[in-house]
Amino acid sequence: MQDKARNITPFAGFEWMIAWRYLRAKRAEGGVSTMTWISLIGITLAVAALIITLAVRSGFRYEFVDTILGANSHVTVYQSGRETSAGNFARVIEEYEDLTERVSQAPHVLRASPLVKGQVMASGRARNAGVEVYGIRPEDLMKVRRVVEPQTARGTIERFSEGIAIGSGVARELAVGPGDRIKLISPNGVKTAFGTSPRVVAFEVVYVFQVGRYDIDRTRVYMPFDKAQEYFNREGMADEIEVIVDDPENIRALQGGILEAAGPDMFLWSWRDSSGAFLRALEMEDNVMFLILSILVLIASMNIVSGLIMLVKNKGRDIGILRTMGLSEGSILRVFFICGAFVGVIGTIFGVILGCLFAHYIDPIFEFVNYILGGGVWDPSVRFISRLPARLEFADVMSAISLSLFLSFVVTIFPARRAARMNPVEALRYE
Repeated sequence: MQDKARNITPFAGFEWMIAWRYLRAKRAEGGVSTMTWISLIGITLAVAALIITLAVRSGFRYEFVDTILGANSHVTVYQSGRETSAGNFARVIEEYEDLTERVSQAPHVLRASPLVKGQVMASGRARNAGVEVYGIRPEDLMKVRRVVEPQTARGTIERFSEGIAIGSGVARELAVGPGDRIKLISPNGVKTAFGTSPRVVAFEVVYVFQVGRYDIDRTRVYMPFDKAQEYFNREGMADEIEVIVDDPENIRALQGGILEAAGPDMFLWSWRDSSGAFLRALEMEDNVMFLILSILVLIASMNIVSGLIMLVKNKGRDIGILRTMGLSEGSILRVFFICGAFVGVIGTIFGVILGCLFAHYIDPIFEFVNYILGGGVWDPSVRFISRLPARLEFADVMSAISLSLFLSFVVTIFPARRAARMNPVEALRYE
């Protein structure tokens, strides 16, 4: 009999049959179907919550980075500071055309364009707002993806050379739209014998864009490069060179070639330098949320333990009979391991389906929740992006599946070993 037990193939058909009978058993038959359902629902909800959180996390980072890379330079070239031809000390680039050409020839650089930047006061319809003006050539603006292909847009970007383009937040603050004129007031204006007088110039708004990032939509104004040079007293000069590369995520490794092409008097400032604090905060939040939700999955998995312990207690007589019939400890262990693992696997599958569906339809779900709560759930001024994003990544789904199955299998081993080590004599003594 013992030789036959030793020759039994692990996870043989009869072991699956016994485990399936135990899982289907009603409470009157000594089963624990209620606890099985509770365990199944707990695993499903825990895995779904983990996948939804990972999807929102990935979507938030993707949207956050995409708005940065789609509306800003990947790296900016600055002058270290020098005396201009007018005798003033400033961080301006006089030979910007030659510098732009050199930088554009650097490895992995897709394009380089000169910029004139300045912070001014915008005024329209008796309302004021502080804005940041970007002086850019029309052909270069047409390559700024998030501006050319925004979430929403009004007006005609092809008329950019005739006026200015403003963010939707600026337009809302000033209550203006395409065709309206706004005044830009700069404190560094015309120099006279009595000092420097503010420069006030009216421009027509020809285009209103929304890139989906609050701090850009609320402050960004684009002006034709030649007009910006005149407005900011930058005739024949630029403030910086905007550089776009083919692999912005790997910008650290590409900066050496760009700096070598720019020259020794130049400094670089990448998008990771300007947004590093946000990225580190997101990474820390990701790790904390994954840890917390992993604990949630562990708690849900513990329901399997309680269910199996009750099953082992109720099936003590069956275990004794099976052992006296010649089943080995390994077979008993595998029977109860299948019971617990089956609940974990099915719960994980249902959780993946539920989580993926929720993440896919998160926009209408969130709109419904926002409607029920009367709006104001998502504040873009705090979170910087205008909507709740979700992005399903294969690696995130697989990490949720792996974690759930690992915990389900591990916690199942302990009550299964208890059943396997049960003494058949003790199990049948009072039967």
